[in-house]
Amino acid sequence: MTNSIEIKNLDLSFGAVKVLQDLNLNIGEGEFLVLLGSSGCGKSTLLNCIAGLLEVTDGQIFIKGNNVTWAEPSERGIGMVFQSYALYPQMTVKGNLSFGLKNAKVPKDEIEKRVARAAEILQIEALLDRKPGALSGGQRQRVAIGRALVRDVDVFLFDEPLSNLDAKLRVDLRVELKRLHNQLQNTMVYVTHDQVEAMTLADRIAVMKGGKIMQLGTPDEIYNQPRNLYVADFIGSPSMNFLEGNLEGGAFKVDDMTLPMTGYDFAAPQTAGRPAIVGIRPEHVVTGELVRNAPLQFEADVDLVEPMGSDTLVYAKLGQHSFRIRMDGQARVQAGEVLQIGIDPARASLFDKATEDRL
Repeated sequence: MTNSIEIKNLDLSFGAVKVLQDLNLNIGEGEFLVLLGSSGCGKSTLLNCIAGLLEVTDGQIFIKGNNVTWAEPSERGIGMVFQSYALYPQMTVKGNLSFGLKNAKVPKDEIEKRVARAAEILQIEALLDRKPGALSGGQRQRVAIGRALVRDVDVFLFDEPLSNLDAKLRVDLRVELKRLHNQLQNTMVYVTHDQVEAMTLADRIAVMKGGKIMQLGTPDEIYNQPRNLYVADFIGSPSMNFLEGNLEGGAFKVDDMTLPMTGYDFAAPQTAGRPAIVGIRPEHVVTGELVRNAPLQFEADVDLVEPMGSDTLVYAKLGQHSFRIRMDGQARVQAGEVLQIGIDPARASLFDKATEDRL
């Protein structure tokens, strides 16, 4: 795959505070890459470095093979969509879409053509004569995306564009963004703290923490084979169940329970008596008729039940440990019950307790 964006040994510091540290990242032509992490992890800072809105301390940035490390934002061939819509309130939608093109001295007929195309793609033709004050939040964000689209660039940068919208609008626009990428096939870099957005939109996800990339991979890799404890805990809602114990002879032991790790794909050599942490996703715990076919079977004491419509989330005790179980929405379970559960070690994740890396 040809690289659309290359980031080499990037450092960014504000005084003595290091925000990005020796960061390397290649983004393929036409790829939808999501930068995911909690507040303060450096994801928006990295996006702003790519956009040219922040000067890097060290390292280089290439876009389409050109070194743009010190280039102005307008010279980088990018379109950017911010969290705030940043529309001109006195201008119509059409005026907002065409403003940047007029400043760039683009011919009038070309402006008309680009505005019409963007309006058609984003289904805002009927809104062109309205002003931002007469638009809903979702419509305003469409216009903000349209303003980037009319620039006719190869790379689009999105900085948490859906976080100001309500839940339903976020879902609707998320689908439209994915459809937009399928249609345009442009390179898109998208910043979010919302793991559902990341998992549903991305070709690949870069999970960030403390100015570093913890793991870069497909949504499937990030979900099923988290590289370290941080990624495992961050991805998934509700998050993984974690049990601390020891790895001895291919079996994980915690208190009086033993989990033979039969079928588990070890990523690192095993060491006898190594302190370890096992992670088990709530949705990978089976109940009911499926328990009899599970490699490992246990009893869990139900503490609390949360009906959520399509799912039922059960808070239980496995031995002395808190343990969450995601069941079918129609499951009939009550607090105080003893629930038979099944676990498949092949679907678990093991981490070294000291390094927190995957075993």
